[in-house]
Amino acid sequence: MLNVFSLDSGRLKGRLVQHEVQSAADLVGTSPLWVDLEAPTPEEKGWIVERFGLSIPEDAVDEDLEESARFYEEDNGELHIRCDFLATGGDGVDGGPARSVRVAFILYENVLFSIHQEDLPVFRLLRLRARRTPALIEDAKDVLLKLFDADAEFSADALEGVYDRLDEVSARVLKHNVTDAVAAEALAAIAREEDLNGRIRRNGMDTRRALSFMMRSRMLGSDQFEEARQILRDIESLDHYTAFLFDKINFLMDATVGFININQNKIIKIFSVASVGLLPPTLIASVYGMNFDFMPELKWQLGYPFSLALMAASVVAPFWYFRRKGWL
Repeated sequence: MLNVFSLDSGRLKGRLVQHEVQSAADLVGTSPLWVDLEAPTPEEKGWIVERFGLSIPEDAVDEDLEESARFYEEDNGELHIRCDFLATGGDGVDGGPARSVRVAFILYENVLFSIHQEDLPVFRLLRLRARRTPALIEDAKDVLLKLFDADAEFSADALEGVYDRLDEVSARVLKHNVTDAVAAEALAAIAREEDLNGRIRRNGMDTRRALSFMMRSRMLGSDQFEEARQILRDIESLDHYTAFLFDKINFLMDATVGFININQNKIIKIFSVASVGLLPPTLIASVYGMNFDFMPELKWQLGYPFSLALMAASVVAPFWYFRRKGWL
């Protein structure tokens, strides 16, 4: 899918207008500042070459790129930036398992080209804001900065969701009598939130590197440079919050594992107490089973009833003592 965005020069001057491109003829005569390619086909890449003279690299969104290949500038002025953005399986951070999606940006002749394999919440958020807010974007570099700004905001919302869900896990884990089933569900939930928290922190580091690269390349104006610094401060505040969430996750993980150990110790204690309590009747049965000349069960009419009563008493006495000590 190929979409081009240009600034409206009509009543809402400066508003971002979206046009979906269905053929090469749709690109003729357009003056976009942002060209968005979602899972582009070879034919759509050919349209870009024909209209803008830009060749989209085949490895633009590969996950195994070297670090040195993620931020660089070509001799013809192409500026290449590759960043990861947060995505989920549904509409919002609660829609499914969190994952990172690689996005390649190419800034060429004052036009921003973005290449990615699926639509992302950050891109939808920027399109919505740009359509409703005139003068939000003035050039292609503004689009890139606004995407990074929306990414920081989306990450902040995701972190708030992480805290709320961890708070629900705390309510389940820190209550009385945590069963193994509840503990297993809590561990699964904690693992999901830890993965999301870690991805947000990694993506924030990725965005920070991209912004630093843009600032060092001296491609930003004074206002854009200050906006980039503000985004960096926002990302730094997110780093502190992710560190706090990591501490909370570790506490809940330790508490949950501790309750699992307590439940296992209870089971082991039952077997230990039962083993000790059953030793006296076992000893009595062994003694009565010995081959003596004088055998009570044969010479004495009450031999068997007496041995059974003695064995029962030898069972009750240890358990009564354990109960009194609070070991049961």
